[in-house]
Formats: sequence, C-alpha cells, structure tokens
Amino acid sequence: MTDMNRQLVVVLSTLLVSWLIFCDIAAAKPNADEALDLLKKGNERFVSGMSMHPNTSSERLIQAGKENQGDHAYATVITCSDSRVPVELLFDAGIMDTFVVRVAGNVVDTDEAGSIEYGLAHVKTPILVVLGHTQCGAVTAVTHAVHGTGHALERNIPQLVDNIEPAVRAAMAANPEMHGDEVIPAAIEANVWQGIEDLFMMSPSTRDLVKNHTARVIGAIYDVGTGKVNWLPESKVEAILARVEANPARIMNAMAEEKH
Repeated sequence: MTDMNRQLVVVLSTLLVSWLIFCDIAAAKPNADEALDLLKKGNERFVSGMSMHPNTSSERLIQAGKENQGDHAYATVITCSDSRVPVELLFDAGIMDTFVVRVAGNVVDTDEAGSIEYGLAHVKTPILVVLGHTQCGAVTAVTHAVHGTGHALERNIPQLVDNIEPAVRAAMAANPEMHGDEVIPAAIEANVWQGIEDLFMMSPSTRDLVKNHTARVIGAIYDVGTGKVNWLPESKVEAILARVEANPARIMNAMAEEKH
C-alpha cells in the first residue's frame, strides 16, 4: 500500500468514525472524554479543510424547535468576542452542539460565571473549555497599560478588562527576560488560567461538579493564523482548583439567596 493510499484510508476511517459519533449523539449524550474527543477531532477536520458541518440541516433546526438543548449540547465554551474565533466552525460543530459564552478577553466575571453555571448545571454539558486565542486585543491592551504605553479607553472597558491585569503581571513575573510585547503570548495563556481561577473562586457549583467528576474544565489557546486549538495541561486546572479550595476568600454558597 502506498503512502498516499494509507493517508486516504486514515482520512476515510476518521470521517467514518466521526460521522458515527455524531450520529450517536442523539441516542446518547457524550461523557467528558467523548466530548473532548469530539472537539479535538472537529478541530482537526477544520484545520485540514475537511469539515463535515454536522447538525446544520433543516431537520436539525426542526429538532431544535422541539427539543431541549440539554439533551444534545456536549460542551460549554467561553471565549473571546474576537471575530477571528468562530467557535462552531473551528470545532466543526453544529446547532445544539455547543453552549457558547463570548466576551472580550474571555474574562470570567459575574455574568460569565452565571452563564457557565447554566451551561454546566442546567444544559448539563460534561465539559467546559476556557478558550483564549493568539493576538488577543484585550490582553494586548492590558499589557500596554501595565507597561505604561496604553491609550485612553472608553468608560466601560476598564471594568471589563481589569480581570486580565493579574494574568499580565503573572506572565511578566514568570518571564523577566521578556520585554515589551514579547510577553503577550505568555500573558494570553496566563489569562486562560486566570479565567479558570476566577470561575472557581466565584462558583462553588462549578467546583463541586469538577470535584465530583460530573464536569471537566479544560484550558486551550486557539491560533487565529492556523486554525489549530492547542490544548493546555489539565494538571494545571487541578492545581488551580486545589489552590482555590484552600483560599478562605472563595465563595461558599452555591445557590442564590431567595428574595422575599
């Protein structure tokens, strides 16, 4: 068998397996491992130019109009509002496949934490992906501000991006040899970890879901120039959770107080 034939067999086998997995979603919602595999394989197809565009037919729309997304969605994703980060496309996912939260800088504040809690606890997705991306304008702006080279911002933006500053300072401290914009890629990754830490600090229900192995939290960086998602080590998430669990400032009450 020639190399070309081997490659063709691999491609066809991957497509067949992926298609069977997608067909099986309606019958049995994926667990965390299967959901992560769907995301990874979807991104591989996107990068290779072999996207299948699953669950985008008129039949799926009819299904969406009649059924609960909680019976189908297999991943919650929080990512940046950046137009270069087309979540469903880069994971080759369709309607009712992903519960997506988008905000500039993929920061996790009250609104974002609440949206994530809804995705994990009510839509019952078995996985959360905190997805940063290369060339992030929000991280770049905060890095410039920390370096004293920033520019004036509209009145609501500072409160939006103030969650990013600890990540930038952590990246600078961890990489003292980097100067100016050299630190931005490290700050982009640090911002993913910061978002996960902020979420764990604010969301006892998310902590409980992760500790009970009902849901997994994964960090990742999307390369806007290649289309590839680079998955970050899950051990770092475990370390962040352990640190938060030891922090007396963490929020403890998982449920909202009733109004009387």
